[in-house]
Amino acid sequence: MMISERAKMTAGQPYQQFDSELIARRKLVREQLLQINQLTDNEARNGQAKALLAEAGDDFFAEAGITFDYGFNVHIGDHFYANYRLTLLDTCPITIGDHCYIGPDVGFYTPVHPLSAQQRDADVEMGKPITIGNSIWIGGHATLLPGVTLGDRVVVGAGSVVTKSFPSDVVIAGNPACVIRRLDEHGEVITDNKN
Repeated sequence: MMISERAKMTAGQPYQQFDSELIARRKLVREQLLQINQLTDNEARNGQAKALLAEAGDDFFAEAGITFDYGFNVHIGDHFYANYRLTLLDTCPITIGDHCYIGPDVGFYTPVHPLSAQQRDADVEMGKPITIGNSIWIGGHATLLPGVTLGDRVVVGAGSVVTKSFPSDVVIAGNPACVIRRLDEHGEVITDNKN
């Protein structure tokens, strides 16, 4: 049985980015998002954007400028808010939990380009999924790179570049992001000699 380029892409296997099915979906999404992001009515804009995603729960709200490649690899829980210009490069699944809030100009990037120039020249791409837990706050201009997983109740400082995974109940910041605070279950800072 022949595996489609879409199935390979979603599974994180090498795939041909110029496959006709993938090109058609990217074109469709681009055309629809151009119209959606011009809508001034929040309910209409968010309803139409949500319809392009694999799933999005109750109380979905994204300000104008939301962008993604396919939408079929984006899974968002309940009570989601994204400020202006959220970018979701969803060659692999992007899974976002409940009660997540995202500042402006934040990017989730799942594509991984090969280190081999021969593979890049042959238009081979791969990806790694991004998964974030519940009750997350991500500050503006943060970037989450391929393969990152964040636990619950994580706070990501503005401008951070998240290159690796982190557990629940931490504040991370920097480039590359590192733990700058640990939190208890109520969001209070835990003081220890390590910070």
